[in-house]
Amino acid sequence: MTLSIKQSGLRYLWLVGLVVFLDQITKFLAVTYLNFADPVAVLPHFNLTLVYNYGAAFSFLADMGGWQRWFFAGLAIAVSVFLIVWLSKLKAKPTFEVLGLVLILGGAMGNLIDRILFGRVTDFLDFYYASWHFATFNIADMAISVGAAMLIIYEFFLRPKEEKPN
Repeated sequence: MTLSIKQSGLRYLWLVGLVVFLDQITKFLAVTYLNFADPVAVLPHFNLTLVYNYGAAFSFLADMGGWQRWFFAGLAIAVSVFLIVWLSKLKAKPTFEVLGLVLILGGAMGNLIDRILFGRVTDFLDFYYASWHFATFNIADMAISVGAAMLIIYEFFLRPKEEKPN
């Protein structure tokens, strides 16, 4: 069954653009106004700290000499194509499934732009407690995390019974 863009989850691709825009504008502001690795206190337990990630989540493979840039870019492209196909098969209802996929896609595209243009991902949101700091992240990372949580919630708690496999 092929659905048109208006009838499918692709109807919400504009949200992908919004996530990418917010991600890229905040990264631009971080690079413009923050000094590298120099924390700016905003709230207790929250700093703005400009850092660059040459790897994946939690700097996985960051020190591998550069090949990981293209590996993670290719992976992001493949995942994005998969998500677009998945969205094209879903009805245009703003379910947790559709919105979760859109957030993941927007986040993947935001970080993909950084990887292709700069060979790294710009991060700047730094939460901490005492001397322990969570991994510094960005808007794209938040969109991916929230989208993944929405998919999990949908699958385990919200998916209609008639859609669940036996």
